[in-house]
Amino acid sequence: MKDSEPIRIAQIMGKLWAGGVETVVFNYYRKIDKTKIQFDFYYDSDSTVEPSQEIIDMGARFYKIPPYQMLPAYLKVLRKYFRNNDYKIVHSHINTLSIFPLYAAWREGVPVRIAHNHSVPGGHEFKRNSLKYVLRFFAKVFPTDFFACSEKAGRWLFGNRTFDKEKVYILKNAIDFKQFIQNKKKVCPNLEGKLVIGHIGRFTYAKNHKFLIDIFEKIHEKKKNAVLLLVGDGEKHDEIVGILRSKKLLKYAVLIGKVTNASQYYQLINVMILPSLFEGLSLTTIESQIAGVPVVISESIPDEAIISNGCCRMKLNDSADKWAEAAIRMTNENVVLNESSQYYDMEHAISKLQKWYLTRLDGII
Repeated sequence: MKDSEPIRIAQIMGKLWAGGVETVVFNYYRKIDKTKIQFDFYYDSDSTVEPSQEIIDMGARFYKIPPYQMLPAYLKVLRKYFRNNDYKIVHSHINTLSIFPLYAAWREGVPVRIAHNHSVPGGHEFKRNSLKYVLRFFAKVFPTDFFACSEKAGRWLFGNRTFDKEKVYILKNAIDFKQFIQNKKKVCPNLEGKLVIGHIGRFTYAKNHKFLIDIFEKIHEKKKNAVLLLVGDGEKHDEIVGILRSKKLLKYAVLIGKVTNASQYYQLINVMILPSLFEGLSLTTIESQIAGVPVVISESIPDEAIISNGCCRMKLNDSADKWAEAAIRMTNENVVLNESSQYYDMEHAISKLQKWYLTRLDGII
């Protein structure tokens, strides 16, 4: 590598689906000093979306690889790329599954191997969670460094002893504040005059849409002008539509589907409701507050996501009616960010991450 060339860092993304962790890492890439650092993104061949041309135009490289379920092929391809590209850092964002790409990186002698946890397991998903708990035993075998999006996520994967020894680096899921504060575009003009109850997130078990609909049903009984705005898609889509139809609420729901820029929808929402069963952090909770949208959240969302007076925490065993009352009350809340919000500002976070990369590489290259 020539001295004038930026350092290439391999980012292991898993499946691309236009949301969540992918959004966070791409936002970091947009802001990082590309004269010093460039990212190479590795993503599964069964992803639901293709790489963004915008990101490619900035100099990023994308590598499509077999999914981890095809483990021998997955490891073979990764080892080849790691060897040929001579990476000094491999940064894996696939939680407990990071054991696989970091094993490949270890076999190829990559000196800095980062396991980054963005989630925690939830109940009632025995098959998926059993794999997470098994792989957790090996979470510290191949990484040299440990990252997490929150204290909760860090303690779960890497253990209290590792966390308390300050060996886990907490990297907040940072956000470009300007994007949410300045984006006033009205993308759904037919919602004028409506009480818009919002939810932005994948249609998955963890997001608890079934209970969300129960809450909206109670809200609609009290506020006839209420509509439910759902932004996202996922494996539970048909089930959610079926529940709305059975409750005769489908005509009061607006389903946007998958989007690449959710920030434009926040300004349409009067209150966000997030009754998640489990979360590593909850980016939507943070983005809502930054956009000035009050939010009602479940007890499963970590304290670190509360960065204003505009966040109301509820218990999952509270009744739908109680949640509805809280949501209606929160529509009158004027959201004011507190001091802890600064740690989610992209300008603050990207300088920390860039410094960490360069400091960690000092003496290696």
